[in-house]
Amino acid sequence: MTLNMKVESMHKFHTFEIPTVIKHGIGAVKHVGEEVGALGVSKALLVTDPGIYKAGVADPVIESLKEAGIEVVLFNKVEPNPPVRLVNEGSTIYKKENCNGLVAVGGGSSMDTAKAIGVEATHEGSVLDYEAADGKKPLENRIPPLTTIPTTAGTGSEVTQWAVITDEEREFKFNTGGPLIAAHLTVIDPELHVSMPPHVTAMTGIDALAHAIECYTMKFAQPITDAVALMAIEYGAHYIRRAFADGEDLEARYGMAQAAMLAGLSYGSESAGAAHAMSQTLGGIIPVAHGQCVAAMMGPVMEFNWKGYPEKFARIAKAFGIDTSNMSTEEAAKASVNWMYDLVEDLEVPTLEEQGVSPDMIERLSKEAMKDPQTFGNPRDLNEKTYNWIYKRCFNLTPKTV
Repeated sequence: MTLNMKVESMHKFHTFEIPTVIKHGIGAVKHVGEEVGALGVSKALLVTDPGIYKAGVADPVIESLKEAGIEVVLFNKVEPNPPVRLVNEGSTIYKKENCNGLVAVGGGSSMDTAKAIGVEATHEGSVLDYEAADGKKPLENRIPPLTTIPTTAGTGSEVTQWAVITDEEREFKFNTGGPLIAAHLTVIDPELHVSMPPHVTAMTGIDALAHAIECYTMKFAQPITDAVALMAIEYGAHYIRRAFADGEDLEARYGMAQAAMLAGLSYGSESAGAAHAMSQTLGGIIPVAHGQCVAAMMGPVMEFNWKGYPEKFARIAKAFGIDTSNMSTEEAAKASVNWMYDLVEDLEVPTLEEQGVSPDMIERLSKEAMKDPQTFGNPRDLNEKTYNWIYKRCFNLTPKTV
């Protein structure tokens, strides 16, 4: 591992907290009831999306909770890029039913919705009042006991200290969070992941890799986030193609679940970079799937960023499994970029245009990305002009440079 550190990182007062207990294993979901009960929960709001619920993926969780004597109130209305109004509806039900705990089953949208419901359950007003931005209120109270049960391997929201919520009026996705919003417990069971179709496996898996890559290379990285990020990259690179090709490969599913969780830990205490600044601001304007959007952006972002930290991008190449023994640092860094381009092609990730994004939006999207705080952790300096370049590469409007 490289011992080089950015000057910005050395002068920053760092914190790393893990408020979440992590329990994992094949069949771990069978123990959810007893684990949630141990948190003092007797009536839980179960937060999930209609697809997960209809497919029966949440059934073993509900069964385990009921067997443990925990009453379950169902809230199965979660939407992609969850809006403030959805959180308001969920917290109203939570309070009306006198729930005393939350269980989130699903992907990042379900887990973020549950976290935000927890904010409204323990604070006055709307989650919008607690946006992580200057001039907004900080969180003051711990959310009710929350158990996250991911059914995808991507966002890492099961262990992050953030929820990403959409303000539909501003067409803007904002963060709320800190240690007070983190789940109390996460139960990771790869058996819940086997129902993921290939395209979901692809976009969530690359999102996990993106978290790890951006957090490993960001200006404010620290040794402990480097460690978990590198392991996440190694797991993800090793298992993602297998999980995509064979959804019932439990070893690959387990490996990807660990990659997502480890990447979430690297993301949970600091920041990311350009790919997440771009995808988060874009997602507030157009209802694109976050992971799919990030996946389409990662090649161009890495192509732009490798010059900002060549030693770390060369180390990423090793984590990808590339033999860099006869390469210079620059050659290895560029090899990591090309590996990502090949992965996106192998996993059949749709282009931004295929996702409904027009090149005519580039000017606006570049301006919006500059407003996202993750811009300032990027390893290479950004402005509207450079964001323009990255977006043009996403649309193949500029020649490849690696």
